[in-house]
Amino acid sequence: EEVRHVVLSGGKRVRPTVTVLVCEALGGDVDTAVEFAVGIELVHSASLVVDDIIDRSELRRGTPSAWAEYGHGPAIVASDGLLGEAFGLFSTNERAMQAVSESMVELGEGEATELVAQPTSEEEYVELARRKTGALFRAAAELGAIAADADAYTVENFGTYAEKVGVAFQMRDDVLDATADSDDLGKPTGHDAEMERPSLVQVGDLTPEEANERAREQSQVALDALEAVDADSSKAMDYLRDLAEFVVVRER
Repeated sequence: EEVRHVVLSGGKRVRPTVTVLVCEALGGDVDTAVEFAVGIELVHSASLVVDDIIDRSELRRGTPSAWAEYGHGPAIVASDGLLGEAFGLFSTNERAMQAVSESMVELGEGEATELVAQPTSEEEYVELARRKTGALFRAAAELGAIAADADAYTVENFGTYAEKVGVAFQMRDDVLDATADSDDLGKPTGHDAEMERPSLVQVGDLTPEEANERAREQSQVALDALEAVDADSSKAMDYLRDLAEFVVVRER
């Protein structure tokens, strides 16, 4: 029941979308990409369960977070179960396992760093955002390229694209936390300030507009990385470009 609560509570599904689009852009096997896409979304969902416990956040995606609904113990067990299911989907592909494992190490390092030290500059903030958010985005894109049996150069460029999209996504999250209505956002706002969590707005002493401009800069780097890739599907590439532009204007 706890696992179903987590995976069926909605969400944007951005990471799995990236996985499938990258595979389509390279003319790869979409069936394999879909398996990887489900896997990376399960990893992401598992990480959110832990995030909510650390942040003491009682709302996720407009519904009670797993720990608020079932308690800390059952929520942690659900997170473990999600990771087990995810790695079952990656287990037949060594490159996929490597990509996801590396992203989880980065994510864990980011979480650990945030618990003991707050970033004091924009550069430190960006590195934290790269680890906490960008790493799983990178893995999502790399999985799509791996499903298409792409070479290392192509995997790296798509990974860079997605990592920068992820950082821009996090920056936009910070802006929304400072400016949006909690009912519209589907989760509490003002949480960064309340929890004394690192926010680009606070760390950089920026206005929301200035912070969003930083997000646009990351988005542009993502778009530049796409230009270095030879793709089979221009339609899929167009969707990837649209995503890089959308993350900095989204309202949820």
